[in-house]
Amino acid sequence: MEKKKTKVVVVGGTGYLGQHLLQAFAEDRYDVAFTHHSCPLPGLLLDAFPHFPSFHVDLKTGLGFHSISHHFGQPDVVVNCAALSVPRVCEQDPDSALSINVPSSLVNWLSSSFQTKHKTLLIHLSTDQVYEGVKSFYKEEDETLAVNVYGKSKVAAELLIRDKCQNFVILRSSIIFGPQTLSPLPKILPVQWMDSVLQKGDTVDFFHDEYRCPIYVTDLVIIILRLIDRWVLSDDKQMRLVLNAGGPDRLSRVQMAEVVAQVRGHDLSLIKHVSASSVDRGVVSPADISMDITKLIQTLDISPTSFKDGVRLTLQSESRSHILS
Repeated sequence: MEKKKTKVVVVGGTGYLGQHLLQAFAEDRYDVAFTHHSCPLPGLLLDAFPHFPSFHVDLKTGLGFHSISHHFGQPDVVVNCAALSVPRVCEQDPDSALSINVPSSLVNWLSSSFQTKHKTLLIHLSTDQVYEGVKSFYKEEDETLAVNVYGKSKVAAELLIRDKCQNFVILRSSIIFGPQTLSPLPKILPVQWMDSVLQKGDTVDFFHDEYRCPIYVTDLVIIILRLIDRWVLSDDKQMRLVLNAGGPDRLSRVQMAEVVAQVRGHDLSLIKHVSASSVDRGVVSPADISMDITKLIQTLDISPTSFKDGVRLTLQSESRSHILS
């Protein structure tokens, strides 16, 4: 008898994490659909995943979700990667930030469209920017006190999900870094940008007083896969989890740039130390939102990649891509 495949919907499948997830779901044990907002869909994505149905969904209105119900059916798991995630843009357009980042239409669809005896798990990507940033190594139970519109919209999303969803995992992700996606994105990828500016041989300003725990994208994909496996294998289908999803290193932008320079052999003297307060980015940014990831490691038995190893893997992947192209 053929084993039933796990039905997964990736909301925001054309974004950075979404595309990396689709690649991981390409193996046979998953039945996958994904949503997108931009039209038309990139040809590279259609070619890479010809068997994954795609659905145009407007997160602000929920238009498109019922098409998933009709054509794909009830998912076992929904992974929500969709977000307006540039803090400056959120500051300029708070209404859009709230209507996209607080997934009311997604939560309403899940609660109103499906039979309750077959439960669906929502894995929602949140952010380290829910924390205020006044200390090091935040734990999951620490107060969420965001300092900008982006962080506040993500706090509101978490509150909605806790209140309305029976089963959920909230992943508070730090900066995600790693190789470029199958269908290249216009957004700036942090490691690749640092490498390219240092390669030019000019001095570059980097903040020395803002701290994060950047996470390698493959680790985040593994975290999501392990959560899905745990959900599928559980008998009682009960899961309500909040996890800090960061890497093992607390780093400033200066320290990140230094690692990239060391791996690539760039001149360290090109890295100019500046204070975050010396630059007007049009948004307040938390100073130290490094996270304690003990709960993540113990819950899922994983060993996250160090920033240095992740940088090596990222730049090796970029080199291979350039050779192949």
